[in-house]
Amino acid sequence: MDLLWPVKWVIEALLVGFHWLFSTLSGQPDAGWVWVLSIAGLVVVVRAALIPVFVRQIKSQRNMLVMQPELQKLQKKYKGKTDRESREKFAKEQMELYKRTGSNPLSSCLPLLIQMPIFGGLLFTLNGAQHDHQGIAFLTGGLVKSFSSATLFGAKLSETFLTASTLNVKILAATLVVFMTITQFITQRQILAKNQNPDVTNSQYAQTQKIMLYIFPIIFMISGISFPLGVMFYWLVSNSWTMGQQFLVIRHMPTPGSLAHRQREERMARKGKPTIVSPAMLEAAEEDNPVNNQRQQPVGKKRAKKKS
Repeated sequence: MDLLWPVKWVIEALLVGFHWLFSTLSGQPDAGWVWVLSIAGLVVVVRAALIPVFVRQIKSQRNMLVMQPELQKLQKKYKGKTDRESREKFAKEQMELYKRTGSNPLSSCLPLLIQMPIFGGLLFTLNGAQHDHQGIAFLTGGLVKSFSSATLFGAKLSETFLTASTLNVKILAATLVVFMTITQFITQRQILAKNQNPDVTNSQYAQTQKIMLYIFPIIFMISGISFPLGVMFYWLVSNSWTMGQQFLVIRHMPTPGSLAHRQREERMARKGKPTIVSPAMLEAAEEDNPVNNQRQQPVGKKRAKKKS
């Protein structure tokens, strides 16, 4: 049994539904741009459905950044201790810290992992269309033939950079790969440049994010040359959605202490709106203005009369 059967069924339903809509509006069912718009519509539906997952990811990422100073203290506490008891205590305290702060180290990969079956289902669906294989439900023989023969700028959507026999296909495929890589890089870069607290720059989590900044674009660049053009259009639109979504989140829900947070505070101040005071800012204010915590002795009635 094909494990991706349900995913393929949904993909075909959405793809054929959008193709019917744009074909009806344009009267050109076999046009390449109609199929590209259908793929873009598929992306919009998929990414809109993933918004709750993305919001959860953002909250968890923020918690991960906020908890880094505590995690660094915990790592220093058990640094150099390699005995079994110390390792178990460190693991236990680390898990308690994750639980208390609502953090999840794997949260940043969650939307990508959820998309992988969708991406795989689309890849198999379009690869099948490339070889004139009928879909499992809605992609009939006529639609498969329409897709496999549809062209954009003279390039068939079912072709890849590796299988291209003409220069224009290679140029279009290479252009899509470059834009896929750029959008992925910008999305990760804006997190590190604007939404990271300077106090956790050297933490293990921050270093992992820096490594991912270069690894993911390289993966896209290497694997992109084997993707059909239709799949690359899907991934490009999806990356563009992520980039725009990330920009809005960083602008309106920045990490406390980050550059984006200071910029948001300045914008709010210019508009005369109240700003959000983070726990770190309160702690700094208390250090600058220490409160006398010494207990004051109550004044007796006789002493009060003398003073009066």
